[in-house]
Order: sequence, then structure tokens, then C-alpha cells
Amino acid sequence: MEYRSILAGLIGVISLIFWSLEYFKILKKPQLTAPVGAQKISFLSSKYMLGAVGIIAWLFISYALMGPRKPLKYSPSNIEVNDIYMVVDVSRSMLATDLEPNRLEVAKEQLRKFAALRPTDRLGVIIFSEKVFTMLPLTTDPSLIDKVLSDIKIGFLGSGTNIGDALALAVARGQASETKNKVIILLTDGVSNVGNMPPLEAAKIAKEYNMKVYTIGLGANMDAKIPMGSSSGRSQYRKIPGGSIDVKTLQEISDLTGGKMYLAGSENSLQEILREIQSLEKTKIKSNKQVVYKELFYQYLLVGICLLVFVEFFRIFVNKEVA
Repeated sequence: MEYRSILAGLIGVISLIFWSLEYFKILKKPQLTAPVGAQKISFLSSKYMLGAVGIIAWLFISYALMGPRKPLKYSPSNIEVNDIYMVVDVSRSMLATDLEPNRLEVAKEQLRKFAALRPTDRLGVIIFSEKVFTMLPLTTDPSLIDKVLSDIKIGFLGSGTNIGDALALAVARGQASETKNKVIILLTDGVSNVGNMPPLEAAKIAKEYNMKVYTIGLGANMDAKIPMGSSSGRSQYRKIPGGSIDVKTLQEISDLTGGKMYLAGSENSLQEILREIQSLEKTKIKSNKQVVYKELFYQYLLVGICLLVFVEFFRIFVNKEVA
């Protein structure tokens, strides 16, 4: 329950005090006293009964003047949302165990936390290896975003790292949106070695459509190895094919689009990077939330007036009171 103005109720309380002084003749001396038993008065029309009803009436009126109302729902108004595509590398190198349990699981966990902090934005998920795939178009459903990020797997998009086509797909997905602020978060641990679109060409297209790209190079050890199964009960590993992170290209992509390039060598550093992006791309709200209320003041006002009319009717027409 909310109130428009609690102080407004004082008007009714002051009116109640003046009404009570007049009704009970507290400040007046009686000029004429009727003999006992001269007039039979029923319980309903007795002075104290009517006085109690009158007090209740003024209390209802006082409460009504406070403007009681009940909020029914909240509807956001004029919210300027961001469109954010999370473009995630799912090549086999993301199974490297230099981050525990591996790079991909760390990335998924931190991206889920990032997404949870942006309930009013539209988020999408694109994954890539040799091929690229839109795992989730733009949506504001937080539970769906969390589930999709949790379900990211490695293995069904071939082998290789196709940064250019993945970035181009995110740009193509964002072109149709009328949202002013469009952001791409590109997370990879390798070098682009397959695909039709060179990464810098995709970045130029992103710039044309005012899409900012934040690039994150993930990996603590450039010589990290990935698991290759087990033999004789012992786990086997091999060096990641394709080399280390292409820092130069990631930096150029971010510089070209007005974003920023980061290197994440641990789970904590990745968390801090996403927090920084979160602060840089805060949702702007032009106005506060609009609240739909159920106004209750007229109900209490109507009851109070009816009770007061009832009291005055009995005073004048039944008890024959004179001023």
C-alpha cells in the first residue's frame, strides 16, 4: 500500500476535532435542559452512538485524503537497451586445462554471470570453430540465455578457428536491429585459420554499422596442451595446434570499431574484464519505471461521506437538534 500524501490526512483529523467540539458541545454551556424522560431516544439515535459513527466517518475521510493506492504492476518506460552478441570460440583448443577445468567452462561460467547483470538488454550467442552457428538470436529471456550458455559444447562445428565469418555473422544479425547501441564480445584463444571473411574485413563492416567489438584473448599459457584421451590408464595431452592468440589482429579489430582488446590469463582476470565491459556499456534509462496503481481513496471517501450524512440526518430529522 502506498499514499500520495500522508500529511493531507491532517486536514481530516483537524476537521474531526472541530466537528467533535461542536457535536459534544465541549466548549459550550447548555442553555436549556429537558426534563428526564421527556424524550425517548433509541439506541441507534443516541448522542454517543451517533458521535461514534461521526468519528468513524471523519477517520474514513482523513484516510481517503492521504490518497491510498495499491501498485498493480511496473512497466519500464523509454528504456534504451543494448544489443549484445557474445561470439564464443568452441575450437578444440578451448579444452586446454591451463584454466580449470578448461578454458571453455571458465568462459561459459563468466559469460553467464555477465548476462545475469543485463536483464534489460537483448543478448545473443554465436559459436564458432571451422563453421559458425547462431546458438541464440537476440532475446531478453534471462533463463533462456543462461541455459544456452550452459549448453555450449565442442566438437560439432569442425576443426579450425573461423574468427572472420563468426564476426561477420554477428554483424549481419545486428544490422536489422533499430537499437542504437550494438556490441559484440568476441572471445577466442587462437588464430583465425579458416573461413571466407578475413577478420579485419568483418571489423570494417561492423564499423559501418556502428557496432563496437570488444575482443578477449583467453589463455594463461601459450604452450598449453589439450587432452587427447587416455592410454594405459594415463591421460594423454598434446600441444595446441595453430599457435597462440593473435593479439595483433584482436587489437586491430577493437581499435577499428571503437572497442577494447583484453587478455585473460585466469578466471579472475576474465571476470574483471567482463565487469569492465559491463560498466562501459551500462544500459541508459531515459525515465523511471511507470507504475500502474489501483486508486483506493474514493472508496474510503464515499464510506466516510455516507456515514456523516447518516449522522446529520438523524440529528436533524430524528433527534430534532437545533444549533
